[in-house]
Amino acid sequence: MANEEDDPVVQEIDVYLAKSLAEKLYLFQYPVRPASMTYDDSPHLSAKIKPKQQKVELEMAIDTLNPNYCRSKGEQIALNVDGACADETSTYSSKLMDKQTFCSSQTTSNTSRYAAALYRQGELHLTPLHGILQLRPSFSYLDKADAKHREREAANEAGDSSQDEAEEDVKQITVRFSRPESEQARQRRVQSYEFLQKKQAEEPWVHLHYHGLRDSRSEHERQYLLCQGSSGVENTELVKSPSEYLMMLMPPSQEEEKDKPVAPSNVLSMAQLRTLPLADQIKILMKNVKVMPFANLMSLLGPSVDSVAVLRGIQKVAMLVQGNWVVKSDILYPKDSSSPHSGVPAEVLCRGRDFVMWKFTQSRWVVRKEVAAVTKLCAEDVKDFLEHMAVVRINKGWEFILPYDGEFIKKHPDVVQRQHMLWTGIQAKLEKVYNLVKETMPKKPDGQSGPAGLVSGDQRVQVAKTKAQQNHAFLERELQRRKEQMRASTVLPPVQIKEEPLSEEGEDDEQEAEDEEEPMDTSPSGGLNSRLANGLPAGRAAGGDSFNGHPLAGCASTPVARELRAFVEATFQRQFVLTLSELKRLFNLHLASLPPGHTLFSGISDRMLQDTVLAAGCKQILVPFPPQTAASPDEQKVFALWESGDISDQHRQVLLEIFSKNYRVRRNMIQSRLTQECGEDLSKQEVDKVLKDCCVSYGGMWYLKGTVQS
Repeated sequence: MANEEDDPVVQEIDVYLAKSLAEKLYLFQYPVRPASMTYDDSPHLSAKIKPKQQKVELEMAIDTLNPNYCRSKGEQIALNVDGACADETSTYSSKLMDKQTFCSSQTTSNTSRYAAALYRQGELHLTPLHGILQLRPSFSYLDKADAKHREREAANEAGDSSQDEAEEDVKQITVRFSRPESEQARQRRVQSYEFLQKKQAEEPWVHLHYHGLRDSRSEHERQYLLCQGSSGVENTELVKSPSEYLMMLMPPSQEEEKDKPVAPSNVLSMAQLRTLPLADQIKILMKNVKVMPFANLMSLLGPSVDSVAVLRGIQKVAMLVQGNWVVKSDILYPKDSSSPHSGVPAEVLCRGRDFVMWKFTQSRWVVRKEVAAVTKLCAEDVKDFLEHMAVVRINKGWEFILPYDGEFIKKHPDVVQRQHMLWTGIQAKLEKVYNLVKETMPKKPDGQSGPAGLVSGDQRVQVAKTKAQQNHAFLERELQRRKEQMRASTVLPPVQIKEEPLSEEGEDDEQEAEDEEEPMDTSPSGGLNSRLANGLPAGRAAGGDSFNGHPLAGCASTPVARELRAFVEATFQRQFVLTLSELKRLFNLHLASLPPGHTLFSGISDRMLQDTVLAAGCKQILVPFPPQTAASPDEQKVFALWESGDISDQHRQVLLEIFSKNYRVRRNMIQSRLTQECGEDLSKQEVDKVLKDCCVSYGGMWYLKGTVQS
């Protein structure tokens, strides 16, 4: 308070904002000029401008009669520039340097903080500046003097040459045509400094008429620096609240704005969410949560929201699975998107995820390998699908993440019926795309409680028995037909098939009996509906001494054995490590590509396939799987090509010996063992190659191909 009393307000000045010249007013900054230069004599000054570049060039008059002017130096400069002969193109027509050229350059690109002020009659009038140009002397006349000097020297040299000199011989010249310019080369040329300078030089000069300080036109234009409406009607920009005025005086810097924490684009507070339409609220919630009971959704939307409207909206973005709502696949994978793991388009991803959702409508458990086998998608994509709606259980598979919501099912039967019809259509589409075989699910007795789609163990056994009995007659006819084909197309003796009665012990015995009666299944969906891909189970084949009536010892000379040997050798040349399960899958694909009646259709047992693999130079690697592994017996049988004839055989053999004692290994251990066995000069590229041929990395550890379990 004491300081304010010592510094009282002497005068209050009204400030006005004039806008008549706001887009036309430029400030020229001149250098300190000599005493011989004047700005006020208009006949001795000219100006020109390039509007696009905001470039100005001024010619200022020099007072040659001023005592400070050196006349001899001015004459010498004029002589060097124009020469002895003066004409219309001469820079200095008076044979004396009587003018100076100034060129402009922009001092700043942001002129919003600058204004020209005019104080008159106790009022301060401000006009915003459109540009600030700094004028500097131009010495282009020196370049002109150098050019004239070079011309005179060239003329003198030409005059001294002999006029009698014989004409030069005619020389052959080569005409070359330039190639079409590529788009990349054109972009480089357009952005080059030479091109930009050329474009700037092409802009024509616009000549200006200069008006002196005391000229009547100057006096008239100077009036525009005053605000035309001093009553304040036009100065609403200055009528601001104190906070707005302070913000204009001290705007926040860009650094401060950057320091403010910004929420991620996919994060939305509940307060912001409830400002959106109901349909958008439901879509955002389901897209982020992915699986939600209807009661939880209602609690998030608030008590004032109509449940009927929510039911109508949820069916547009989600599907009903076990009484819970799961977001639709096309919401997560919109059109024109692709997988971040494999690059698969959105349409294929949606189809695969719909298959997973449909499987969960049939059961609470899903096996990842079954999904991957049907959808033909990579393991990462399938894992993403399952993580959206399930949790993994050791040695069991993936279980649906939420419990069965029977309360919603009972409360909204109309919605359940509508969703059932939608799932029926989706199931028909999936069966057509993936060649699925319909399986009749047992109906639950009336009054039975529990989730739809859950089947007890006894029911599964009964279904297996029923299926085996229904297929028994069909399998007999099929085998009889194949016997007749073999008799007609080959010279092999009749096929002998050992038939055993159906077991009554359970599902596994039924499946074994069924598999013993039919050869290898070559149908596309055989992997889903049969636990054995080959016609004979491993135990049965191992226990027998013959196959189809032929001793195994002499099978190498048969056409079937030769064809099978060729397939095995070609397969292991492409993939050095294979499990028996994967080899059988590849063999089924090979059979599907063969014409009807081929010799390999006579039936191949697991034992014959394994014997052929071992005879082809491969070895079985006894990988020590964990005690609680979920791998099937066929997946635990691992075969590898021991010798392929290339330089990597030794590296591969060392690697396979490591995995015969370890289920999973770290890279540094593999590197150390390979260096120890193969020498210090082993390069990183060689290690990478043998790992790529035989192994796969998962979670920082290395496994043999086909042995990684989810």
